[in-house]
Amino acid sequence: MLGLTPLTRTGIQKRNAGDVFDLFNIFDDLLNDGQYLNKPSRIANFRVDLKDENDHYVVEAELPGFKKEEVSLDYEEGRLIISAKRNEETTEEKDNYLHRERKLCSMQRAIYLKDVKSEEIDATLEDGILKIVIPKIERTTNKRTIEIK
Repeated sequence: MLGLTPLTRTGIQKRNAGDVFDLFNIFDDLLNDGQYLNKPSRIANFRVDLKDENDHYVVEAELPGFKKEEVSLDYEEGRLIISAKRNEETTEEKDNYLHRERKLCSMQRAIYLKDVKSEEIDATLEDGILKIVIPKIERTTNKRTIEIK
């Protein structure tokens, strides 16, 4: 078993013969994994910011290049679900084509938000930013001071 050379998606891992713990190659493998340094990720995702503005929440999601027809927004059982799906196909019409690409991208995020007025949620998509304003239900407190006798 000691003579086997491990493989990764980027090729043969470089290991020194006597090193059990090779720190340089571990960092190299980490950075060449495809999830860092502007390389495409295996799992597509988008960034989401959530702000509490006292009487409402504001959610901003980065969805650059998506059209509003490719984005869906649902509120179900206390969760705000943002989904984005794109199916791109670029084709050069030639008998013996040299270049042809297809890409399917599907992303989803869920945010738990309780005590909201789901029927009043408002969303806009502008310049790649999906902005969602979610009004809160006014909560009344049943707190009272009880006199001790």
